[in-house]
Amino acid sequence: MSLESSSLNEKNRLEVSDKIIVDAVPTDLNVHDLNIPDDWPPLAVDKPRNYFFWDLKGPSGIDQDAIATQPSIYDDPEKSKYFSPHTKYENTHRIDPLFRWTWREEYKLVRKMDFRIMLWCCIMFMALQLDRGNISQAVADNFLTDLHFTTSVFNNGNTIFKVFFLVAEIPSQLVSKKLGPDRWIPIQMLCWSAVAMSQYALHGKAGFYVTRALLGALEGGFIADICLYLSYFYTSVELPVRLAYFWAAMTVSEIIAAFMGFGILHMRGVHGQEGWRWLFLIEGAITAGVGLLASVLMPPSPTQSKSWFRGKNGWFSEREEKIIVNRVLREEPTKSQMHNRQPLDLRKFWKSLTDYDLWPIYIIGLIFQIPTSPVSTYQTLTLRSLGFTTFQTTLMVLPNQVLSLVTLLIITYASQRLNERSLVSLSAQIWGLVLLIPLRVFDTDSSRWGKYVVTMLLLSIPSSHAIQVAWTSRNSNSIRTRTFSSAAYNMFCQLGGIISSYIYRADDSPLYHRGNSALIGVSAMNIAVYLLVKVYYIWRNRQRDKIWNAMSPEKQEEYVQSQANVDLGNKRLDFRFAH
Repeated sequence: MSLESSSLNEKNRLEVSDKIIVDAVPTDLNVHDLNIPDDWPPLAVDKPRNYFFWDLKGPSGIDQDAIATQPSIYDDPEKSKYFSPHTKYENTHRIDPLFRWTWREEYKLVRKMDFRIMLWCCIMFMALQLDRGNISQAVADNFLTDLHFTTSVFNNGNTIFKVFFLVAEIPSQLVSKKLGPDRWIPIQMLCWSAVAMSQYALHGKAGFYVTRALLGALEGGFIADICLYLSYFYTSVELPVRLAYFWAAMTVSEIIAAFMGFGILHMRGVHGQEGWRWLFLIEGAITAGVGLLASVLMPPSPTQSKSWFRGKNGWFSEREEKIIVNRVLREEPTKSQMHNRQPLDLRKFWKSLTDYDLWPIYIIGLIFQIPTSPVSTYQTLTLRSLGFTTFQTTLMVLPNQVLSLVTLLIITYASQRLNERSLVSLSAQIWGLVLLIPLRVFDTDSSRWGKYVVTMLLLSIPSSHAIQVAWTSRNSNSIRTRTFSSAAYNMFCQLGGIISSYIYRADDSPLYHRGNSALIGVSAMNIAVYLLVKVYYIWRNRQRDKIWNAMSPEKQEEYVQSQANVDLGNKRLDFRFAH
């Protein structure tokens, strides 16, 4: 082997060691040192970099034709034998430690996955948001008046939805892990679209409560299922940006829904029915169509894209399959220790549940949306109370939806560029606090346009949701933990939604001074919580550093080998938490 290649491998060994102890990136697979054979092909010099869709050729500053294959446990023949895949792992035949590819090939393939995999996931999420969010448009069309409901009935319905959504998270994840997301997600969509369409026939409080419960139960777990599915194709470096696209799709859906609602609500009187009935029926039918397509457009894994609908040759060539599989496993070999039809047993479930190192992120999930959630829920009712018409209200929600899309992409990009999660997410809480203060000060004589502008800017708050979902996945460090943690995080988000639904009360309307005072207090508390979470993870990493650095190189080597096939998740001594 040439001197240049030998030096490159030595550089790789040093970089891997540095990344584990200094940068604490779990994607370096818990390897303190690699003994790479001299006659093996060279590895990448550059580390993976994040980029957005507008960087069509990938990030700047990287030689596109250079090797992109990252150093990994698989480059050490002695250590790699401790990370053998599950006997039923679906991608085993594409694992090749000697396989190499270029950055040009990788970026081209990622763009292809964005089109084939990510885009469809976004479309499915948009369908979810249509059926989950159209209740607000129905309210703008006198839904409560037509059914003789009070705002208390409306609040109870929202609470029922969120409770069942919350309760369904874990069961949905367990079913998804058993059947596979490619099977379970289409079933979910077809079932909830049927319930959504049945709202056309609503006539009383009991039917309203039942449909809200069923929608919550059937939609619960969908987001976590999608996150699990995406982890089969993308690395942890790429996942936060893809989740930003995912939540951006929700905002795009809300924008599209506003225009659709404007048109559909004009159907009031067709066949003697109210406009909101047609809204539920038509948008539910759209979701059913998306659900049917999902059953044939979701390959179970990168190596299983061949089908009658996707083509006999599938979506990816053999080389592309090898790139997808090897780059994902090089980053996290534990992904091969469970196959995509393998359920979690109760022991693993309990182990995930008691993983206290993820509780700080769950607490953030519980509280971070509370400062804006009541304002968002009551936005259409508030606009109507300010004297705006049904159709003006439908269109007046568009500006904050467009702005929230922009701020979502900006905050996610900032988090990735700075490699910072807690402080960047904290900035959104400061945004909310600054705008809640004037909302609290407004009185009955204040300009309705002033109230609208402040509300619009408040609801344009940059969402840290994508950052925190990826943060949860990153700090899980195993498929077993990640399967539960993504669902648990969403459960806490829904629980926060339930709490927030009782902050605005009827006796506090229409200005909600008492409620807004509470929201200001929650925002201030949230800022402190984000800081405490960062301090906690810094402290945990220093604990690990102290133990790890006290071990001799021989003891470190012995630890890596002895724990290679033990599913410790984030409890490994050579794992460091992101913050």
